[in-house]
Amino acid sequence: MKKLYQTWPFNFGAIHKQDFQKAKVVIIPVPYDSTDSMVSMHCGARNGPYAIILSSRFMDELLEDKSQKKLTGLKSTDIFTLDEAVLSKNSPKEAIGGVRQAISDEIVKHNKIPLMLGGEHSITLGAVMALKEKYPDLSILQLDAHTDLMEEHESTFYSHACVMRRIADLDVPIVQVGIRNINTEISDYLKEKKLKHTYFAPDIPPISKILKGLTKNVYLTVDLDVFDSSIMPSVATPEPGGLGWYEVLNLIQGAAKQKNIVGADVMELCPIPGFEAPNFLAAKLVYKIICAII
Repeated sequence: MKKLYQTWPFNFGAIHKQDFQKAKVVIIPVPYDSTDSMVSMHCGARNGPYAIILSSRFMDELLEDKSQKKLTGLKSTDIFTLDEAVLSKNSPKEAIGGVRQAISDEIVKHNKIPLMLGGEHSITLGAVMALKEKYPDLSILQLDAHTDLMEEHESTFYSHACVMRRIADLDVPIVQVGIRNINTEISDYLKEKKLKHTYFAPDIPPISKILKGLTKNVYLTVDLDVFDSSIMPSVATPEPGGLGWYEVLNLIQGAAKQKNIVGADVMELCPIPGFEAPNFLAAKLVYKIICAII
């Protein structure tokens, strides 16, 4: 019997014929938010990956400028979406270890670029650990409203509020952009370690200065609360102010032109039921990142 319509596959961009062997970017959805005490504010970041993929299936070809590539054909996108990662619920440390193993075994080993959809920010550590094994000079470009540099938060060293502290413990250089809230502990830590690459909104320096703090190989991590909350309210810990859409895009595209982005993530989307605009923003951001790095 002839089909009257074709069902859209549930992957990023609704690509009908994915090909892992040809893919350059492999998307891994990670629905995890076990250390986020603010999940009750909305629905929780565990629902972020589903919302991003769902919204991506309704995007047009997005040919907004000459640099864009069509999302309707695999040859022009070179992306593959894995099934959702299933992580341990025993402890945040075990969950992070699961992310590390999944990205190492399923993506990095095959010379693909991982792009993780979160999920809370704590799991970024697993991706960084996996990529540092391949790229010893790895550095981090973090777009975020918070530094995430606490030593411990709510009785764990592996909270979303501690993720950059654990990455710093690995001697990985970190450049932070869009910060709008720190406490005394973090302020003292920044002074003690003489960290010079934490840039507070609205006083963001030129892109050229930001990029000087990065090595050749870069991991890009975007906490969606970096955006102004007027365009991205669907986050667990919103902060007033923030960066605009084009500010973020210009920085990402500038980094991609001058550095080698070897992995990326978009984190902390907490979908608000019935409010789809932020989900579309997150999906389009993922698309823009893919276009920038391949």
